[in-house]
Amino acid sequence: MDVCGAHGSRTIFKITLSGTLTTLYNFCSQSGCTDGQYPGGGLVQSTDGNLYGTTADGGANGEGTVFSLSVGPGPFVKPQPAAAKIGATVNILGTDLTGAIGVSFNGKVATFTVVSSSEITTTVPSDATTGEVEVVTPSGMLSSNVSFRVLP
Repeated sequence: MDVCGAHGSRTIFKITLSGTLTTLYNFCSQSGCTDGQYPGGGLVQSTDGNLYGTTADGGANGEGTVFSLSVGPGPFVKPQPAAAKIGATVNILGTDLTGAIGVSFNGKVATFTVVSSSEITTTVPSDATTGEVEVVTPSGMLSSNVSFRVLP
């Protein structure tokens, strides 16, 4: 049994709550390890829904890679900070936010400004309650992956 992955260079896997183990990717599966080997640190999920990480070795020059892995959760938005008082300014980070036509805090409409394709600035509305932050774009609705908490 190879505990480091199919090619001795580690794997990305998931485990369900019921304990089912699924391998998502085996590193060094390409000739010359051009896909990288020995991933380090951790995986980071971007607001585009993909996981990103780095490897210590392999790649085109043998000095590692930056990689992404799509596992299907889909795009989301992330309010920064994740908790604030009514009237506070909140930045919403996401992907393809240009052309946004609506922002709400748990269903309560908020005023907003699109700063860039990846950032919106908004204010927590006076009737906001704890719950999802949602942004309506021409491509559809994006929801926060965690609840935004309205502070007293």
